Amino acid sequence: YLYPSETNRQKTNRTMYIARAKRKENIAEYILYLWQLEDLLRALQMSPEAIYSQLAEPLPADAAGRQEAFLWYMELVNLLREEGKEQHGHLDHTLHLIADLQNLHLQLMKLPAGEHYRTLFARLAPELPRLRQALGKPEVSDIELCFRALYAVMLYRIKDKDAPANEQTAVRDVLELISPVIAELAKVYGQSERGEIDLFREA
Repeated sequence: YLYPSETNRQKTNRTMYIARAKRKENIAEYILYLWQLEDLLRALQMSPEAIYSQLAEPLPADAAGRQEAFLWYMELVNLLREEGKEQHGHLDHTLHLIADLQNLHLQLMKLPAGEHYRTLFARLAPELPRLRQALGKPEVSDIELCFRALYAVMLYRIKDKDAPANEQTAVRDVLELISPVIAELAKVYGQSERGEIDLFREA
């Protein structure tokens, strides 16, 4: 529901379809990409003029392709406004996907297909309470906490964000433990979605 209908201009308007490609290839990258777009649209104050000039107009596309991309960005803006997230927060769409990943995480913690995943998560689990405290997110699931940590690191690197030193340290200390967990979870999610794996198979 985030995308306009495909047209014969999609080959010339590649930027607009990055999200769709990421959705098919890697659910984790897709979520983080949309979170980046949310902040970018906020940085442009959700101004149609700024969004067109900064995001749509520079695209290597014809006028119709740039207009189509502009409408897609504005659809994201409208969703943020409808959900009351003009200043902060993430689209429900991404949070629902994270909830799906949390459910998959819980399955993999029990099913034979999750043996490798459990090994990765066992290394991370002892660090989660400290990370949860540092980020001030006591209410979120383990997997949402991991995504928020990954995104925090992206913000530190991209924006040189002025965050408390203890938060930056806590997040960076566990980054090498978080990344393999989310990468494996995203891989299994994609395989399951494409019917390439049977989660209930015997090991």
